[in-house]
Amino acid sequence: MMGSSAVSMASSSTNNDSNFTCDTLYSHRDYARVVMPLLYCIVFFVGLLGNCLALHVIRSNLKKINSTTLYSLNLVISDILFALSLPLRIAYYALGFHWPLGEALCKISGFIFYINTYAGVNFMTCLSIDRFIAVVLPLRFSRFRKVSNVRYICVAVWLVVLAQTLPLLGMDMTNTEPDGYITCMEYPNFEKVDHIASVLIGAVFLGYVIPVVTILVCYSVLCSKLHSSAKKNHLTEKSGRNRKAIGVICCVSLVFVICYSPYHIDILQYMIRKLTAKPDCADLTAFQVSLHITVCLMNLNSCLDPFIYFFACKGYKRKLLKMFKLQVSMSFSSAVRTSPEGSSKDVIDGNKIQLNSSYMGTTSERLTERRGLRHE
Repeated sequence: MMGSSAVSMASSSTNNDSNFTCDTLYSHRDYARVVMPLLYCIVFFVGLLGNCLALHVIRSNLKKINSTTLYSLNLVISDILFALSLPLRIAYYALGFHWPLGEALCKISGFIFYINTYAGVNFMTCLSIDRFIAVVLPLRFSRFRKVSNVRYICVAVWLVVLAQTLPLLGMDMTNTEPDGYITCMEYPNFEKVDHIASVLIGAVFLGYVIPVVTILVCYSVLCSKLHSSAKKNHLTEKSGRNRKAIGVICCVSLVFVICYSPYHIDILQYMIRKLTAKPDCADLTAFQVSLHITVCLMNLNSCLDPFIYFFACKGYKRKLLKMFKLQVSMSFSSAVRTSPEGSSKDVIDGNKIQLNSSYMGTTSERLTERRGLRHE
């Protein structure tokens, strides 16, 4: 995990293995200083607002807390903390990969950035295992879903991620480039670590391969179980609940694979090449640019989670729609109050009068017709 965290920091000016200076690592600076801050601003605002709303919904249901709610709460907290670490990264990219805030703040921002990224991965894995146990093995492993035990699991996850990311604080994360720019959290600074390629290949397996295999296996078996139970029970199949659950599961799996796969595959292929041959300046530059792109894609996951909550969580959807309807209602009433034709109360009262008079008229006509028929 530590190595996987370190690798997302891409670029510098010197390749220590080949002992040459590479001057093309930041040739994409001009467009990166526009595109990357824009993308990270979207991730920041959408992720922060969406996850804060999710936190509000979960907090209002803490009396009914269960294992799934507890894992979701920790996932939401990690997404919020991740979003709060983005403003400094946005400033760094907007300045063209320049960090004027010093080594200490670079380490702190990088530490917060990556610990919450991988905490999110681990809690998504825990959620998949929790759902698997709940549907496939509800009796045999039910003790792992008890809230008292899940609390310890959540603490253990945070401690493991903390231990794996803590070594970052002991490394130099900033580097002064020949052109005067000071880079922060860029990959070549970590090439000084002994056996860096082997370390990072192992980190990819721990930080990505094991979680993604676990998530895909759990959700595949879960989908198969839901599909077979729907076939046996026609009422369940008709209600469409299992279809919706399968759809949400597929969506979660797809988002995870799309966001996290490019980054870790990129690391894996480059580190394998480092073990077999010494990459040249062109290879290092391509790896540098691709890391900036794939890290950005990976970070999109934190702002996509709220959209998954919207479709998967009734409480979240209800709260969001209620807020939206309230806003629309307030806007409408303001428009009516400022209208020269009269207040909303006058309009409503007028409608009531018209409806009442027409209703009374039709009622009296019917009574008259009935009396006439009786006389006849």
